[in-house]
Amino acid sequence: MPTHYNPEIEAASPEYLRAIQSAGLIKMVRNCYDNVPFYKAQFDQIGLLPEDIKTIDDLKKLPFTGKQDLRDNYPFGLFAVPQEDLVRIHASSGTTGKQTVVGYTKEDLDHWSEGCARAIVAAGGRRDDKVHVSYGYGLFTGGLGLHYGAEKLGALVIPVSSGNTARQVQILKDFESDILCCTPSYALVIGEAIKQAGIDPADLPLRAGIFGAEPWSENMRREIEKMLNIKAYDIYGLSEIAGPGVAYECEAQSGMHVCEDYFYPEIIDPDTLEPLPDGEFGELVFTCIGKEALPLVRYRTRDISALTREKCACGRSLVKMQKPKGRTDDMLIIRGVNVFPSQVEHVILSLGMEPNYLIEVERADNLDIMTVKVEMSENLFSDEVRRIEEAENKIKNALQSTLGVSAKVRLVEPRSLPRSEGKAVRVIDKRQK
Repeated sequence: MPTHYNPEIEAASPEYLRAIQSAGLIKMVRNCYDNVPFYKAQFDQIGLLPEDIKTIDDLKKLPFTGKQDLRDNYPFGLFAVPQEDLVRIHASSGTTGKQTVVGYTKEDLDHWSEGCARAIVAAGGRRDDKVHVSYGYGLFTGGLGLHYGAEKLGALVIPVSSGNTARQVQILKDFESDILCCTPSYALVIGEAIKQAGIDPADLPLRAGIFGAEPWSENMRREIEKMLNIKAYDIYGLSEIAGPGVAYECEAQSGMHVCEDYFYPEIIDPDTLEPLPDGEFGELVFTCIGKEALPLVRYRTRDISALTREKCACGRSLVKMQKPKGRTDDMLIIRGVNVFPSQVEHVILSLGMEPNYLIEVERADNLDIMTVKVEMSENLFSDEVRRIEEAENKIKNALQSTLGVSAKVRLVEPRSLPRSEGKAVRVIDKRQK
């Protein structure tokens, strides 16, 4: 069984990768300068000409790009090719402002599909597998990304999309799906539905899942693996760069291999913007050295991660990024303390609680109040009030110890918190901005 989709790249020597990256960067900078007025103005402002870029080491000479730059040039202002060369448009959900629009040429789609194919093979996928895609289809990049990746591999795609969970379970059973692709929170919803249907997950052929599009903890991984009787793999991507398949886990599960022949990663200090050495956590930045339509230069993802270049046990030489431990822009500041939802999730699951929770933040008398609502299991719900209060206090003390800030904890009835078929909403911030 093949363990790499493209061993020439995935197990390439550093020298070979560097040559590909340098050639990609030179071509990309010329494309940006000649075809994107925004970048020409940026480069002219710092006195940089395309011929100043000779190797990948010259990346540090280039300016950064942020999400606001995409919004300011909405919808097509950052595209580097004429519209007749585009074959697909995707866009973000736009929940925090104008949606960001992404365009793809035929070659861009081919590269993106290969990244997803690499991810499927790294998760143990084979050409004779059935890949059940429960990410949403449409402008969201998740569904079509894994769909085309599976087709590129030659696997059989089952394009279920999200929603209608009872039907999802029926298809998993009747079509004998091998690999499930969806958000981790929706994987838990499917797991609940399988249990309620009286199906033993061990009776399903399903053996692996590829989950991404939202942060999830190691504890949630274990919960998913237990509920679905599979091995759960992480996949990373963001619509501005391509979609899922920018980076992916292998069987070692010690980080996600970045497709660095297409997307060159850096870690920077988010305050000074200076590059940080391998192993140090900071803000993840990508340069799209393998894209034609939307070749973003040093795009600030806001994700907090670290890079490692040690040879992986799987044989891949591609740099690995650590699972993002939060984002600089959805980090909560509670009474001066930085709090990431992933930290709250880790505490809840480490105490054996249900994986469904909601963080609410409000301000009373100029004081930040954080309330964490956690669903009870059926057993705890049927227990006496004293036991429920003891569980609330246990969670409260663990959160105080981990976060360094106090929180109110409310245990709520089973299945009373909203379920999500896409990205889970974990935080409701009611404070005045």
